[in-house]
Amino acid sequence: MDSTLPGYEQAAALVAAYAADLGHRRHAQERVPLSRASGRVLASPLRADSDQPAFARSTRDGFACRAKELSTGKALTVAGSTRAGESPADKLPKGAAWEIMTGGAVPPGADCVVMIEHVDAADGQVKLAHGRTIAAGANIVARGDHARKGDRLLEPGVAIGAAQVALSAVCGQSALDVYTRPRVAILTTGDEILTIEQMPGPGQIRNSNGPMLAALVAAAGAEPWVLPIARDEARSLDKALARAFAADMLVVTGGVSAGKFDLVEPALERLGAKFHFTGVHIQPGKPVVFGDVPRPRGKAAKAHPLTVATKQMPFFGLPGNPVSSAVTFLIFAAPVIAALAGSVAPIPRFVLARLARAAKRGPKSGLTRFLPAHCSYGAKGDMPAVELVEWKGSGDIAAMARGNCFLVLPEDSNHPEPDEIVRVLLY
Repeated sequence: MDSTLPGYEQAAALVAAYAADLGHRRHAQERVPLSRASGRVLASPLRADSDQPAFARSTRDGFACRAKELSTGKALTVAGSTRAGESPADKLPKGAAWEIMTGGAVPPGADCVVMIEHVDAADGQVKLAHGRTIAAGANIVARGDHARKGDRLLEPGVAIGAAQVALSAVCGQSALDVYTRPRVAILTTGDEILTIEQMPGPGQIRNSNGPMLAALVAAAGAEPWVLPIARDEARSLDKALARAFAADMLVVTGGVSAGKFDLVEPALERLGAKFHFTGVHIQPGKPVVFGDVPRPRGKAAKAHPLTVATKQMPFFGLPGNPVSSAVTFLIFAAPVIAALAGSVAPIPRFVLARLARAAKRGPKSGLTRFLPAHCSYGAKGDMPAVELVEWKGSGDIAAMARGNCFLVLPEDSNHPEPDEIVRVLLY
């Protein structure tokens, strides 16, 4: 084992610190209609434009009344009714009840709503059914109980999903300020790589990493920019890397090992790259590279407006094997993209799960391993259960496609037992 390489935790901490620095920098913003805000990152605080709810609201169909009066067992006269959407009634008379529907405005003076199933109603009067009780506050949401006018309900950096869209609508926001999506250049390298449409011959493979990484980049909140395939030749790599400066970040796949035709690192060195690590004690993905490279000055620097203005362009060199490429993207590249996107969400996403069956015993490698697995959620009402997917190495795309996560085995673990609590990396 190469003792000069960092372990996973050390490398992850380095990436996290780098991402944190990017997160503190000023991000470009734009305003988008609420209908297109899902999947974006909020750039300005969302404030309540009124109390929420704006009136005392019933959560049940029933009768608004005073709990003390209804609890005497005497019948109360039904003085009127209110449906959802109607203006609140006048103050509730003493000794009276008010018929009300779910969502309706509770009349002033009433302190509870008794469910229609819990009363006996006849001849315009209601009384509490035998064995039922009622207390003040029951089935009422008070005015401003959810939020007060002017409250900050969402902070910048929050990823916008269905719940945030609904809250924005409640606050009357038909458009939101969001951070501009960072642009991530994706470069696949290798003489053996063909386009998807081409039929592979002996020693050739279709480009699966480019589309896979484009999907991962989009899921991480960025705009993927897939560059033409670069060949294992210095001139081709130099030309491709020069184009990538129009992006906020570069992801290269292939050509980062120590073979004769692994030319990515020398090409980056020619551009003045600073390498933060050139390999990590993980499996798969040990040859992963992380660094940044100075951006050119002058016209080339203005070819594309950057999301975060930096003098250095971060880059990741990912191994060419698809599973290795996916793992290293998720644990290292995704956090930096999230920072460029302005997101404060914790990335990568790990959960704890119960191991459903024993993993095959393997030699102690001193590496943190990420193994394709499938996680089932709440099948028996308990915590998620995970089991390994049978796979045949880091080129086995079919195995990764059958799974939905990676089982994480620490450096000192080689044989977790059934029902052991393990860590899982989601994808």
